[in-house]
Amino acid sequence: MSIRVLIVDDSPLMRALLQHRLERESDITVAGTAADAAEARQLIKALDPDVVTLDIEMPGMDGLSFLEKIMALRPTPVILVSGATEAGASATVRGLQLGAVGCIPKSQLRMTQGGADDGALPAMVREAARVRFATAPARPARTSSAAAPTPASATALPDAIVIGASTGGVEALHTLLANFPADCPPTLVVQHINGCFAGAIAQSLDRAVRPRVMLAESDMPLESGTILLAPGNERHLQVAAAGARGLRCVLREGDPVSGHRPSVDRLFASLASTLGPARGPRALGILLTGMGQDGAQGMVALASIGARTIAQDQASCVVFGMPRAAIELGAAGEVLPLERIAPAIFTPSKAPAP
Repeated sequence: MSIRVLIVDDSPLMRALLQHRLERESDITVAGTAADAAEARQLIKALDPDVVTLDIEMPGMDGLSFLEKIMALRPTPVILVSGATEAGASATVRGLQLGAVGCIPKSQLRMTQGGADDGALPAMVREAARVRFATAPARPARTSSAAAPTPASATALPDAIVIGASTGGVEALHTLLANFPADCPPTLVVQHINGCFAGAIAQSLDRAVRPRVMLAESDMPLESGTILLAPGNERHLQVAAAGARGLRCVLREGDPVSGHRPSVDRLFASLASTLGPARGPRALGILLTGMGQDGAQGMVALASIGARTIAQDQASCVVFGMPRAAIELGAAGEVLPLERIAPAIFTPSKAPAP
């Protein structure tokens, strides 16, 4: 069955380019095009598309305002088509927080006009078409003014936390990390995203959560209170030893693993290999919403050294693919709703009453 797409963009050239690119695919049909939010609203009602591509900068109602209305009134998988400028990247991250399931820079689309094409847009449309919203996505989490919960004893904390996410992950990361304390264990994150948006995601998280959030650089030491985000799609983010007991991050060249670069599998497996069984119980791996299987084998590696492993549950995922794959392999020690993951790490358990 063909995937029906509605293209929303105020530029006739961009509408034509998107339509031409998508209609080259036998399993994708452009059901309609719209130049502004008012026209798009009518076409969504009339056509009930499977996926909407949405320009962020439009006359009248801007793309983000229109996206918020779509998610509130008629949740539909939306792919943002954005400029890769600082302002465009920041707006794109906001759109991903509001519930968009993917993003692609206009510069990448223009590069494909002459025929050279990595198939990113059709692949993104296919992925988006598999998203099903049970309810309207939750609004982005805001950091509470109250102190974040901390464990009864610092010895309960892991030496390092690794997190993997894909579709729906930007919103999920804001929700999860908003409940991390300022002095959280060293944390590394692989979020599948076009590299030109990674910096804006790090900046958005850094403004919203207590720990410091920044893009990873090779040979950075892993420090408490710091969350390092994989910088883009050119190198894998991994963990390596630093001195007798210390840890550092490294960025490595290499082919995609599990279809991705950076790969969650590579991150998780590197932590497992670096710590080994002796220190394995001092590690924590978290696998969030996402399409595919990246992270499942890495979580197996973590579980094999005794690390704690947590998968987001199906009800709170935008796409249950990555957590499901880990659960089916028996690698997820715990399966929790998104909002319960941080409390499970940082809230001390109460001893049973005598």
